[in-house]
Amino acid sequence: MKEAKEAKVDRSEQRLRELGYKQELKRELTSFTNFSVSFSVVSILTGLTSLYGTALNSGGPVVIIWGWVFVSAMSMCVAAAMAEICSSYPTSGGLYYWSSKLAGHRGPFYAWITGWWNLLGQFGCTAGIDFGLALLLCSVISLGNGWVYERWEVVLVYFAILIVHGLINTFLVKLMAIMNTISVWIHIGGVVIILVTLLVKTENKASASFVFTEFVNNTGWSSSVYVVLLGLLQSQFTMTGYDASAHMTEETKNADVAGPVGILMAVGVSFVAGLGYLIALTFGIQDLDNVLSSSTGNPITQIFLDSVGETGALLLLVILLLAQFFCGNASVTANSRMIYAFSRDGAMPGSKYLHRIHPTLKSPVWGIWLSCFVSALLGLLYLASSVAFSAITSIATIGLYISYGLPTFCKLVYAGDNFEPGPITLGRLSKPIGIIACIWIVFITVLFVLPPSAPVTAQSMNYTVVIVAAAAVYIFGNWYFNARHWFKGPVSNIDLEDNENDFVAGSLKKSEEMVRADKAEFDEKEKEEIN
Repeated sequence: MKEAKEAKVDRSEQRLRELGYKQELKRELTSFTNFSVSFSVVSILTGLTSLYGTALNSGGPVVIIWGWVFVSAMSMCVAAAMAEICSSYPTSGGLYYWSSKLAGHRGPFYAWITGWWNLLGQFGCTAGIDFGLALLLCSVISLGNGWVYERWEVVLVYFAILIVHGLINTFLVKLMAIMNTISVWIHIGGVVIILVTLLVKTENKASASFVFTEFVNNTGWSSSVYVVLLGLLQSQFTMTGYDASAHMTEETKNADVAGPVGILMAVGVSFVAGLGYLIALTFGIQDLDNVLSSSTGNPITQIFLDSVGETGALLLLVILLLAQFFCGNASVTANSRMIYAFSRDGAMPGSKYLHRIHPTLKSPVWGIWLSCFVSALLGLLYLASSVAFSAITSIATIGLYISYGLPTFCKLVYAGDNFEPGPITLGRLSKPIGIIACIWIVFITVLFVLPPSAPVTAQSMNYTVVIVAAAAVYIFGNWYFNARHWFKGPVSNIDLEDNENDFVAGSLKKSEEMVRADKAEFDEKEKEEIN
């Protein structure tokens, strides 16, 4: 009976128990569906669309195209370093669990700051994605009936989208894998359709020199280097969220391989598809000034209008809306899993409720709605400033990438050769790739709190620095004055009953062995007496 029970525990579940956790979430994702979650969160049709206008003003086509190539290369270094660690520690806690195990006796401190930065980035990522969807949806409605929307109306649309995503994640958990698979094909198929349509239907396509070398500076800053660096935000914001594969490992079969492969594939496939999308869009620009000052409020919409007319533009925009909708939904999923795992270890206010899995719905309901609520609060920034969307995306980028870099830093500085890799390993390249990843993360963290335009006013200020500073004060202040006294890092949730059963089984086994040994000794003495 015992052997039959052990046979039902697959390798991933056994590894999870070794890491200190019992299986609570349904483990039914395959390698492809795990990848599809990260690919959906990265969502090239979301990030590249939402900030295309920002990049056009901050560097223009040359930064859009070559910035994407450069940022993707740097992101692949970060992703590779993460994937190696994920293969060794496949848990929903992901990054903060890794930091805890890799930092030795400093583990609780690094787990705390990694988890909170990741959580901030996750909230910012969900907010940025769904807010971009709200802006695009308002633009599409405006294109159809001439609606001139106000900021508060965009925020209401944004709230409605968050509620829909919350409901889907709460009640349709069984359909999540299917939805993420559909999302992959919408993204890939959508890129192909947009690329072919624009290249074929655009009558006066931009020249190759314009697409690959044209520099534009509408920021007010005189330094071309600074402007180019600002333009990287579009690419770097898009290349975020691939840690979702790590957060879904407790729901994935063969997680120590599928999780890290999902991370790497999300970055690699996104790079190829994103490059095709950006080239198609930029070749479709027929009048740059008209695109930048579009009455629709969205440069992508104007490019579509100029190339294929109103009907064709609406059809192409539907593809973008669907892609962004699935992206936002996947982001809420990943965010809620992070909340579930972090609260499971008592690191969040209200952990008692946030780590619960609904017995019928099989989803972390409290975590889902906390994700939506905090993201809604971030969206209120738009009421104060029209450039708040860039601040939200910067928050997502900075928060996530700090949390991406900390486990790698801990592995390099504290674990060293004591790190035991899983099935996926970088071998001799592990250290140099880790160093490159950490340097890049420090660089973009500084870059994305700088002001995007000059002169700096209350309307043009980069509010990212305010939010990041407030977050840093909370994270480090809470640690020093509170959490360091009680937070010990990841806590095993293996039931006491399970441990007792194991103890009883072990005791019985030992008792049986002792009885057999005593019997053997008795038989031996009896033989000696007879002789």
